[in-house]
Amino acid sequence: MSQQEKRVALVSGATSGIGLAVARLLASQNHRVFIGARNAENITSTVKQLREEGLDVDGTVLDVRDSASVTAFVEAAVARYGPVDVLVNNAGRSGGGITADLTDELWDDVIDTNLNSVFRLTREVLNTGRMRHSDRGRIINIASTAGKQGVVLGAPYSASKHGVVGFTKALGNELAPTGITVNAVCPGYVETPMAQRVRQGYASAYDTTEDAILTKFQSKIPLGRYSTPEEVAGLVGYLATDTAASITAQALNVCGGLGNF
Repeated sequence: MSQQEKRVALVSGATSGIGLAVARLLASQNHRVFIGARNAENITSTVKQLREEGLDVDGTVLDVRDSASVTAFVEAAVARYGPVDVLVNNAGRSGGGITADLTDELWDDVIDTNLNSVFRLTREVLNTGRMRHSDRGRIINIASTAGKQGVVLGAPYSASKHGVVGFTKALGNELAPTGITVNAVCPGYVETPMAQRVRQGYASAYDTTEDAILTKFQSKIPLGRYSTPEEVAGLVGYLATDTAASITAQALNVCGGLGNF
């Protein structure tokens, strides 16, 4: 497959966890992948690592909370690889606590990082990335099972992910006639650096150990274990294919049976 025939994929929050697994898989599926994250050193080391694996990857700094940064990121991707075929909105953060005690700052940052960012980057890819001028496109939003059910001590996170699911369904229906599909992938508990931070937060809130929280969480999962980033990436990789052309406006779980709706 020539460079011209390779599709171009953008992945936000791509230097660890699910984002890194997605970037690696899409690149191995013959995409040219442009990655973004807030830390410049992490971008450099991740690009180097993936190139050493023989993958066609580049990237630059991206703060999904900042419109100018989002514009610059997509402009850089188009300059490097050309119009965008696939967008994976993966960047996000955890955040919660006792709702009555939450600050405006925490609430606003969780909503901005997890929800407003999805709108910003999607709009930029449709316009600057020229996806709206194509007869095919894939927009894949990493939501959460918390986008379908409430999470105790996770009101801002749960609200932001419900928002992502709603945005996905609305835009999926809007773009359905164009050949651009829009779907949300909803991970349950996935073993990532963010999952570790979440366990630390709950251990602190409940005055217990991280191991006790891990055991408690695993007992809620019918499969009996956390999912892996690669298992989540697998669904993203499928949704990016031509075969998945009739799947749109869906929110699909990868959660070991944790959510069954």
